[in-house]
Amino acid sequence: MSAPMQPIHATAVACRTSAGWRGVLIQGPSGVGKSDLALRLIGQGWRLIADDWTHLWASDGALYAATPAAIAGRIEVRGLGIVAVPIQPLARIVLAVSCTHEAVERLPEAETWAWQDVAIARLRLDPRPASAGQVVATALAAL
Repeated sequence: MSAPMQPIHATAVACRTSAGWRGVLIQGPSGVGKSDLALRLIGQGWRLIADDWTHLWASDGALYAATPAAIAGRIEVRGLGIVAVPIQPLARIVLAVSCTHEAVERLPEAETWAWQDVAIARLRLDPRPASAGQVVATALAAL
């Protein structure tokens, strides 16, 4: 059963895995570094699903994200403006990254984030360190 697609204030990126394209939903308040983290992941070969607003829905126990047509293939680069980047217009979302500038536990308990009754793994992350992109990639690979 599929729930209706809804826009959510988040950036989404995807990486090709052995199971196909898998996505990460990057959440947090405006200015926290969602787009910057996505841009660093894109530099590592990931693809943008959507920047700032993402269509999200649940279907058969899984979450999916898609690109809103009005912003497809574009990301905001602070200090530069809106630029074109490679996209993956649709992917299954398997990880939610909650960006924060607060201290993050070194060895946290496993967390989940739920949307329309579908729970996925959640990672709290300060997106500012240079290693943040690799932390996301490592978390995705560990799922």
